[in-house]
Amino acid sequence: MSKAMIVETGGGFDNVIAGEREAPAPGLGEIKVRVHASSLNYHDYAVVSGMWGPEEPRIPMADGAGEVVAVGGGVSDFVVGDPVVSTFFPTWLDGTPQVDSFATVPGDGIDGFAREEITAPATGFTHSPKNWSHAEAATLTTAGLTAWRALFSDDHLKPGDTVLLQGTGGVSIFALQFAKMAGATVIATSSSEEKLERLKVLGADHVINYRSDPTWGETAAGLTGGRGVDHVVDVGGPATLQQSMAAVRVAGHVSIIGILGGVECSLQLVPALIKQIHLQGVLVGSRAHQIEMIRAIERAGIRPVIDRRFPLEEIVAAFRHQESNKHFGKICLEF
Repeated sequence: MSKAMIVETGGGFDNVIAGEREAPAPGLGEIKVRVHASSLNYHDYAVVSGMWGPEEPRIPMADGAGEVVAVGGGVSDFVVGDPVVSTFFPTWLDGTPQVDSFATVPGDGIDGFAREEITAPATGFTHSPKNWSHAEAATLTTAGLTAWRALFSDDHLKPGDTVLLQGTGGVSIFALQFAKMAGATVIATSSSEEKLERLKVLGADHVINYRSDPTWGETAAGLTGGRGVDHVVDVGGPATLQQSMAAVRVAGHVSIIGILGGVECSLQLVPALIKQIHLQGVLVGSRAHQIEMIRAIERAGIRPVIDRRFPLEEIVAAFRHQESNKHFGKICLEF
């Protein structure tokens, strides 16, 4: 038996308890992993806080990284001692999207990675980037892969393109790093002048304070000479989509990856029709996407931005920190 944090039915920070769970010896096609890290995402917050509370007691956290400690029969991709990182959709290995719910997602439909050991199908993991810590690797499962798929799978970002990013959460920071890796120009927004300065240090070419500039989408388009940006990574949903559409060029791409502003909105369709905008919903990606991303990360030498690290038993404090919106980059559990 090993330590695990458990969210009771319905969720809520007051319903998070410490417990134990068994990780049996791996069977055919399985590996046993000693988990050393996880990272927080909005989806995890929704489960743990009770916004989308579980229907039964659940070990939370979709992201997990650690070391292989046992290998079952028929597994050829991994050996004992390999550092590995989980995948968001363990059953979506390659090809077009094949999932339409969170039923197979660790930490939601099935038990996740807020635990010291787990036994699971080997196909639910990839190798971690070489020379990355477990905490660094754990940032990739949800945030890193969402940014990668938005820019390079659903779209084909190329040198000279312009990307508009929103905020300083994990997806936005990864998108900034990936866009600069590809030779793109980056426009980034935040309501914090301090965070805007940090975005510039990371490579943002232009920054906009959306609180003092409510028509920031038009401002972003103006920075391109009025043509409009090629790609927007939209994390706010209803709160930001109208300005995202104002910012993007004719036949440009808007990746809808977040619902920080809610789940319902009134959308003006005429601008989308006239500008022939590609509006693409993005829900993380496949195992093949993750392997491609990690290959690119290793070649480019990118490292994630980690804001703070908390021990496993302080998971609620970690989510309280996320809730404060004071973080810049990823918040990790390390154990």
